[in-house]
Amino acid sequence: MKNWFLRILVSALAVLITAEILSGVEISGVPAAVIVALVLSFLNTFLKPILLILTIPITLLTLGLFLLAINSIIILVADYLLDDFYVRNFWWALLFSMILSLINSILGNMLGTNKEEDQNQQRLE
Repeated sequence: MKNWFLRILVSALAVLITAEILSGVEISGVPAAVIVALVLSFLNTFLKPILLILTIPITLLTLGLFLLAINSIIILVADYLLDDFYVRNFWWALLFSMILSLINSILGNMLGTNKEEDQNQQRLE
């Protein structure tokens, strides 16, 4: 549970940084960033697997590049659900998802939240 909470905080910080970098994305503040991180976590847990299953043929045809579109759709759904989070269009959502992923990875490595995932993966192997 502690690890999950830390990941949400890291994701919220990544959302704030990414929104600051991109002019097509707006967020109203730190509490909104935490809510965006929670909503994105929820959507990635429940909606993304459904979208992945429904789009297997097009994902295979595009050699996996359609996964970027799925990530953008998840961002746009979060934009639709939240008033304090605004993404201008699909292309800004695509850019937001790529930069967010990069910043999340960097912050996760710096703060050590990714190390526990690696240890869990090693235990399974």
